[in-house]
Amino acid sequence: MSGGLPTEAAIAQVIVSKFGDHTPFYRQAEIYARQGIRLDRATLGNWSGRPCFHLQPVADRLRRHLAAADRLFMDETTAPVLNPGRGQTKKVTCG
Repeated sequence: MSGGLPTEAAIAQVIVSKFGDHTPFYRQAEIYARQGIRLDRATLGNWSGRPCFHLQPVADRLRRHLAAADRLFMDETTAPVLNPGRGQTKKVTCG
């Protein structure tokens, strides 16, 4: 089959892999290719971007809730990510 629509579970998997497990789209595409599923990075990006519209009210509510808090605590753990064009990695804060 040359096309189809992703399930909510497939979209959730892509989003969790990208933002929770720090797996970039090109690596996710390679993982899916090993399983015989051909997906390009643009498709994975589209699948990740569309739910943002539906999640915006949740993010807005969370922002208001956090702004009303007396104190906020943050995990400043870093994770290595590719630094495009340099062929190296850089560390970014995950929290």
